[in-house]
Amino acid sequence: MTEPIHDAAALRARLAKESAIAFVPTMGNLHEGHVSLVRQAREHGRCVVASIFVNPLQFGPNEDFDKYPRTLDADCAKLEGLADVVFAPSVAEMYPVPQQIFVEPPPVAAELCGAFRPGHFRGVTTVVLKLFNLVQPQAAVFGKKDYQQFFILKEMARQLNLPIVLIGAETRRAEDGLALSSRNGYLSAGERAEATRLYRTLSRLREALQDGERDFSRLEASARAGLEGAGWRVDYVSVRSADTLLAPLPGETRLVVLAAAWLGGTRLIDNVEATL
Repeated sequence: MTEPIHDAAALRARLAKESAIAFVPTMGNLHEGHVSLVRQAREHGRCVVASIFVNPLQFGPNEDFDKYPRTLDADCAKLEGLADVVFAPSVAEMYPVPQQIFVEPPPVAAELCGAFRPGHFRGVTTVVLKLFNLVQPQAAVFGKKDYQQFFILKEMARQLNLPIVLIGAETRRAEDGLALSSRNGYLSAGERAEATRLYRTLSRLREALQDGERDFSRLEASARAGLEGAGWRVDYVSVRSADTLLAPLPGETRLVVLAAAWLGGTRLIDNVEATL
């Protein structure tokens, strides 16, 4: 089993002579989706670093920070032979003093998931920048399941002139289409069977777009109604530009359909890209 490094000084010492680092930040409780990111990272660096850190800054006061699964030993076993370095700091190591300096994300961070999780993306961008500063990678790999997060992190890297290439990896799915997620473990057996409806709903909306439908509001409302009729509590279903995450302009051909919805006590997110 890969032995994790827990403190920043030891991490810096281990990486001091590495010149081609590829980085995969995670919150642990790893599944095949995470493992695929680490495998992909090997294509972009000679030294692969994975971090495991449940970041309190990105959780709201009524969210699942305390119950988020922490499975470090199992995670390190899954990373054996795949990651050269596993960095698993404590909260005190990452935030030795109360964090008073933050990365301010772009306005789109207040839309979509950001409208329902105030401050979430400020916490994400701040911790990722801190991890980038510690690891000093040349490349970093993120899953595109959280499309909004990946978009915001790419903007952070671009606007802050970070010398890091951010790679977006396609969403890994179970055989029935459900996007792999650590939070899938919260679902009951019945909820797990129902959870595939989210991807099916987004896929049908994508087909409608590709068939020429351009009444985005009607498509969004229909998708929402279908989910709500099956007992979901929908935060949003939204058609956006894949390049800006804003409302699509006439003639745009690269779109993304994003959704977040609650099934019982579990919030699931997913997206599908559509090229017209």
